[in-house]
Formats: sequence, structure tokens, C-alpha cells
Amino acid sequence: MRNAAVAATAVSLALLVSACGGEKAESGKGGTTVKETPGAAATSAPAAKALSAAELDKLIVTQADLKGHKVQKAGADDVVPAAQVSADKADCTPIAHAMSFVSPGAPAASAQRKVLAEPKKNASASPEEAILGGLGVQVTAVTLGSYEGQGAQEAFASVKNAATACAGGFSVVHLKEKTKVSKVAPDSVTAGDESVALTVTSDLEGQPFVSKLVVFRKGNTLASFSSISLAPGGIKEAPKAVVDAQAAKLG
Repeated sequence: MRNAAVAATAVSLALLVSACGGEKAESGKGGTTVKETPGAAATSAPAAKALSAAELDKLIVTQADLKGHKVQKAGADDVVPAAQVSADKADCTPIAHAMSFVSPGAPAASAQRKVLAEPKKNASASPEEAILGGLGVQVTAVTLGSYEGQGAQEAFASVKNAATACAGGFSVVHLKEKTKVSKVAPDSVTAGDESVALTVTSDLEGQPFVSKLVVFRKGNTLASFSSISLAPGGIKEAPKAVVDAQAAKLG
């Protein structure tokens, strides 16, 4: 199941496994839906200085920002080098990266968290039902990337272009796992200065597997959210609560 989920979403099932294992929580269109600042083209923004990884760590969502969720730092096995995630169509690589704890483009620094929606407790559930309920938890990979100059605008533009260019699908290689994305369709989440929200349908052992992807830009920071669930039928909604919390933190 771990390999299948990695292949289908390009995000490791370790997100689910570690969540159920009790890691210490952190304390502290034509294919797109786009929101842009009125009267300001993305490329017209003044050049900006990138934030450091330490600064991004202070800006990324924490446990205190999200009620009903568990926030954890991404482990070493969750984050892979950008070079280890590729698509058979070059235009689709930004989507593959955004799904994989990798900030699209060329960020100067990045930070990652995994956010798990706490399942509703059912005292009458059998042990088997409890396990299935845990696997059905919605898990969101959150990535912040900071860019020099116009890097964030360019990275966002590449994701926006991919949403249209890759609507008919593409193949992804994540480490050595290969999968087929059959469809990329628009969703309706908006945030930041401009945003793209997508429903990504992949092939999981002959069955459709649905995941959600949201990317928004705030200044020279790009925030990516890739959500999965192993509940029957896959994920139903984009992680709006997580997106809103992160948008509020970025100001």
C-alpha cells in the first residue's frame, strides 16, 4: 500500500503511517482557479529578497494554528531532492513537485510540514474499523518556498501553465516509483495574491485515486498543499482550513 500510494500521489504513505504511529506533534482555470491582486500583474512586483529556512519555519503552520488537526515536521524520508521527482512532460514537472514536498522552480529556501485531520472518534467501532478510519484520515503535505527577485512569480506561473497543459494527464516518477496521472481538473480554493486549486486523478492499481492540490503565492513566498486520503473514493475536499490558516500566517 505504501508504494502504491507513493506512486499515485507522489507523496509517501509515511505521512499516514507516521501519523498513526504517534510522532511528537509540533508545538508552537481551463484547468485553474486563480485569484490575482487587482491591477497588478505578477511580473510587475518589485524584486524581493528570499527568506531563510529558519524564517520560513516561523511562518509555516503550527499545531496552535489548526484546531482539529495534528501538525508534524516532515521527516527525512518524506522530503526528496527535486531531481528525484520528474514528469514525462516537462510542463507538468511543477505539479509533480508541488505534490511532493518540493517547491516548484528554484527556491532559495523551503520548509515542510505534514498536517493530519483528526478522525472523528467512534467508541463503538471495532479494531478493524478503527484502523480503516485511521487510514482514511486526510493528510496534507504543506510546503513553503521563498524566492529571490521574481522567482515566486515565475514558479507560480509554471504551476498555472501546468494546470492547463497537463489537464489530459501525464506520467510521474517519484524516486523509482512511476505512476500515471489521468486527469487534472480545476477546483475552487483561493488564497494569497494569486492561487491555483486542482483535483488530480491518478491510476492506483487500475482504480482512480483522487488527490487535491492547492498552490498560492504571497509576495515572494509560494505555499503548496497536497492532500490525500485512503478512504474509499479518495479525498473529497481540498484542505481549506489548512490553506486559510497558512494564508493568515503569511499575512
